[in-house]
Amino acid sequence: MLYELLYRLHAYYFPFNVFRYITFRTALAVITAALFTFMLAPFVMKRLKRFHLTQQIRGDGPSTHAIKEGTPTMGGVIILLGILLSVFLWMDLKNPYVWVMVIATTGFGAIGFADDYMKVSRRNDKGLRACYKFGLQILLATGISFFLYSNPLDPYSTKLSVPFFKNWLIDLGLFYIPFSVFVIVGSSNAVNLTDGIDGLAIGLVAIAVLAIAVLVYISGNAKLARYLQLLFLVKTGELTVFCGAMFGAAIGFLWYNAYPAEVFMGDVGSLSLGGALGTLAVITKHEIVLAIVGGIFVIETISVIIQVGSFKLTGRRIFRMAPIHHHFEVKGWPEPKTVVRFWIVGIILALLSLATLKLR
Repeated sequence: MLYELLYRLHAYYFPFNVFRYITFRTALAVITAALFTFMLAPFVMKRLKRFHLTQQIRGDGPSTHAIKEGTPTMGGVIILLGILLSVFLWMDLKNPYVWVMVIATTGFGAIGFADDYMKVSRRNDKGLRACYKFGLQILLATGISFFLYSNPLDPYSTKLSVPFFKNWLIDLGLFYIPFSVFVIVGSSNAVNLTDGIDGLAIGLVAIAVLAIAVLVYISGNAKLARYLQLLFLVKTGELTVFCGAMFGAAIGFLWYNAYPAEVFMGDVGSLSLGGALGTLAVITKHEIVLAIVGGIFVIETISVIIQVGSFKLTGRRIFRMAPIHHHFEVKGWPEPKTVVRFWIVGIILALLSLATLKLR
């Protein structure tokens, strides 16, 4: 809204022409989301405590987590508001991809909100039944995927781009829809599984979305895309601003979520951020790169699958506890050290994902 108003003024005063640059508006989105999230958080945390919307700790979790009981949860609402404020201020609302991202982020956030609310209202860790939770996620992701499949703006709507190779595109045809659903729902739940210790998931989201922002910007710029041999996707460059909003909201929230956390983002935050990452990857044809940049999320998810599968088949556990960040906690790693080490791996994976730009 504000972007359209200010940009129109460039006809009368030339400096307003700067608002047409995606990089400038991305910087504004980062600053706006970060400051808004930072300033709103104390107010929301007080209200969450007042209404007893606090964390219930799993009885089978690490013993060191007992002190977290009573910490405000559902703080992901703060993140969502920070993102949406930046979106409506600095993005081109005539761009259809902007609305796809808004629907994806708020939709997964709404599912997470319902799940969180049921947990805190029942005073246990049982939220939405799994069939309802996954059913709603699949329904939302299917709607998004079908829109992208039938998108007239995208001549590559059914194509899967393979990194490390020049112009290697796999045409998935109708299978593109279930594949996209898998990416979006999988990403959403992978971030959710990673959100188990203070600052871990939100820090990794910030790292991942920063790397994805670079890829999104290049994919939406004809000259850069041609030079780096990426697919040029019309109108997707605007999503760089959305990435900036996500990054700003993430670092603003991290101020309060860092160890020892004053607030948890809950499923409303983790599901929405994961869903947003997955949707960004699908729109810009970086699905495989997402698995690299979000490698920690993938590892966390695989650790749970291995743990559950092994226990059901053999009655034995591979890890001391899953997801794998709890395994290292139980082994004796202090929580802050676990988080920082996982962040370091996340940064390395983000750099590796950017290296795919030249390895073609």
